[in-house]
Amino acid sequence: MSPEPAIAVLIPVKAFAEAKLRLAPALGTAERAALARDMATHVVESSPPLPVAVVCDDGHVRDWALSVGAEVVWRPGTGLNGAVASGVEHLRDAGYDRVIVAHGDLPRAGPLAPLGEWPGITLVPDRHSDGTNVIALPSDCPFGFSYGRGSFDRHLTEAQRLRCSLRILRDPALGLDIDLPADLDELAVIWQ
Repeated sequence: MSPEPAIAVLIPVKAFAEAKLRLAPALGTAERAALARDMATHVVESSPPLPVAVVCDDGHVRDWALSVGAEVVWRPGTGLNGAVASGVEHLRDAGYDRVIVAHGDLPRAGPLAPLGEWPGITLVPDRHSDGTNVIALPSDCPFGFSYGRGSFDRHLTEAQRLRCSLRILRDPALGLDIDLPADLDELAVIWQ
């Protein structure tokens, strides 16, 4: 009988003060920062029993991550794709077999641990099938991360290129991310 794989959650978090700029028509800087922090905290709280690492390049985010019990993977100047790739590599080197990369703006995230059970690559697109909210993968997989608009199609193509077993999970809870002012209506329903 083979041992259970060691799985960790990696959450990339940008500086709270710079987060969610597309919400500026609806929220001021302090409100956007508080919202980003609250949503990221929710994602951390959705991770147990798995350990959590936050990859970041901001001192306030580092302090927050430590306060919520997450390991900090400090990666200044690497951009989102480089930070995630480096974070996965860090967790691989720390002995984790699988990594669940979950973005910090998923206010309806439920337990993340089951996503690590699939042996191949799991892609969870946003509700528009444009972005990629969660990727679970073997930590030694040479996956090329390519976040930004249209990332789901690029990540799907990358998984197919690698010829890994692939699962696409269209989950309404994990598919909801908060990027635009219209998304705040969804948030109001969730956090009443």
